[in-house]
Amino acid sequence: MGGELPARILIVDEHLIARTAIRRLLDGRPFRICGEARDGKEAIEKVIELEPDIILLDINMPVMDGIRAAHEIRLVSPETKIVFLTSHDIPAFRGAAQRSSHAFVSKLEADTELIPVLNGLTEVSDGNQPRPIKSRRAASA
Repeated sequence: MGGELPARILIVDEHLIARTAIRRLLDGRPFRICGEARDGKEAIEKVIELEPDIILLDINMPVMDGIRAAHEIRLVSPETKIVFLTSHDIPAFRGAAQRSSHAFVSKLEADTELIPVLNGLTEVSDGNQPRPIKSRRAASA
């Protein structure tokens, strides 16, 4: 396999119940949850520490909101893909999110939309299993 691993995902949401629901949704799928964060500032720290391939990022959070965090994350880790996963499906949020991320998924539709979005970001090779992506962590080991 030569350094190819399932996509490493960082979940960022201030609510434990939301992070738990996302974990359950991804359970049994070919993705690896590498960590969690409660706000944008902690997300940046976790990105530097964990080097995730994909971040599931809420917009409305304390300390630092998701839009600002996404901007900062792109500076420290431009290869990391950002998916806004939020309950705020307001056109202004959606526009800002689309400019700062690779995808936008409403939490209300996450059960049907999140997996296809993640599969698309990890380059689905056979319509069923995402092709493993080159992990920066594995490449540097």
